[in-house]
Amino acid sequence: MAQSGDNGNTRDEEKARAAELNGTIETFPISKLRQAFPQFCAVSAKNLLMITFGSTLGFSTILIPELQKENTEIPVTMEELTWISSLNLFLVPIGCFASGPLSQLIGRKRTMMLTTIPFTLAWATFYYSWTVEMLFLALAMTGLTGGLLEAPVMTYVAEVTQPHLRGMLSATSSMSVILGIFTQMLSGKLATWRTVTLVNLIYPLACFLALCTVPESPYWLLARGRQREAEKALCWLRGWVSPAQVKTEFQTICQEVQKPVESEEKVWKSFGKKTFYTPFLLVTWAFFIGAFGGTISLQTFAVVIFVRLEAPIEEYTAAVILGLAELLGTVICVFAIHFTGKRVLTFVSIGGTGFCFGLAAIYGYLNDRQMVNPENVTWLPTTLMIGAAFLSHVGIRLLPWVLAGEVFPVKVRSSATGAAGSIGYIFNSIANKVFLYMVNGMTLAGTFLFYAIVNFIGGALLYFILPETEGRSLKEIQEHFAGIQNLKTRPKTEDLPFKEKWAATNPAVIYDDTESKL
Repeated sequence: MAQSGDNGNTRDEEKARAAELNGTIETFPISKLRQAFPQFCAVSAKNLLMITFGSTLGFSTILIPELQKENTEIPVTMEELTWISSLNLFLVPIGCFASGPLSQLIGRKRTMMLTTIPFTLAWATFYYSWTVEMLFLALAMTGLTGGLLEAPVMTYVAEVTQPHLRGMLSATSSMSVILGIFTQMLSGKLATWRTVTLVNLIYPLACFLALCTVPESPYWLLARGRQREAEKALCWLRGWVSPAQVKTEFQTICQEVQKPVESEEKVWKSFGKKTFYTPFLLVTWAFFIGAFGGTISLQTFAVVIFVRLEAPIEEYTAAVILGLAELLGTVICVFAIHFTGKRVLTFVSIGGTGFCFGLAAIYGYLNDRQMVNPENVTWLPTTLMIGAAFLSHVGIRLLPWVLAGEVFPVKVRSSATGAAGSIGYIFNSIANKVFLYMVNGMTLAGTFLFYAIVNFIGGALLYFILPETEGRSLKEIQEHFAGIQNLKTRPKTEDLPFKEKWAATNPAVIYDDTESKL
């Protein structure tokens, strides 16, 4: 019996060696949880940086109402208030220009770690600010740094995750930004704005320590000729496994990274192809709806809006509830997107947001003409604003960020993603900059009506141009935009081993006979 057992062990060892020689991963069964957990850890470390960035975006929400008080520490004009709400967003695109080259030069991980330094300096500047110019300086630092993290953050997620996890883990980036914004609304309820700046110093420091524990992108390491480190990083990301268990995927990545570098002229020609400008217009339009559909201004001017609406609860408490609604909507999007797809969530989100702003506009119109008794329905506009915040974050506020990481060809992905993100921030900054002027010129009801119209018209156009990309490989998505095969009519491959085979092809594109179209 013992001999039989020894023979069995010998056969197992021979099979293991054969598998190692063949580079097959099928003979090394690893639980899905074990595969997913390290990818979740890596993305979570990066998400601490997004929480840090979100805290800088949400800080204006509690700063602006404090500066509007008669006994404010820092006197400001109406024009200066509009800049405080939008200056950081205006400067994000400038940081985006340096983001791609820097992350390509020193690595995705190191670039993210580097951005924690100016974030820390910005919070210190906020704390010691006694003039509006110092506030502008701190806002400028947060904006430029926010742009600097765009390329490494989005590229890192795409390069360390597997296809079936990519959509969900990509959406956590926006969720983390919203969480950062919510922390400001909550902190503003509990402490003064200067105390909040000291608390915010925790976020960049925690992010720096967390990033020290996760690996660099295998793609970037291979591009730098650091093959052993790249293999070690991939082993870490796929469940702390041995090199033999990731051999197939690693070889595919090596082949992709080692392809001859095309001339700059050929790369620029890619920007004139349908595979670039069609998805670019799609992502840009989604950013436009998210910005001018009202919820970015609702988020920034939450306290101001609730004061004007005479909310039945204290305005800072209402702002906290609104932030919680945004966070809840984002969490639902993260977990639901894998099951419902992007289209369903997007149109529920846009339709619901437009409906809430439309009803709020009608209420405001009737209230301005004293056709309703506000004491009986004072809860209605507050509920509609919170509902709009919740529904927008179920879909449309997250959609462009998720799309940007998967719809562009590999040749132009870094530049296209940065350009699309820059336009998104420009839209947001303009929306915030003109909000107070719109309210003064169109009344609050007229502003809400404008937001409702943008949502309805924007959603109608998006219905015809937005494909369902959830669960699709990057190759399938790009063949859709190249006109090779429409995703709507293309059957899904449900065979899991086949899907796993595509892991190494993401975020890179397979070069085959369709390359001329891609």
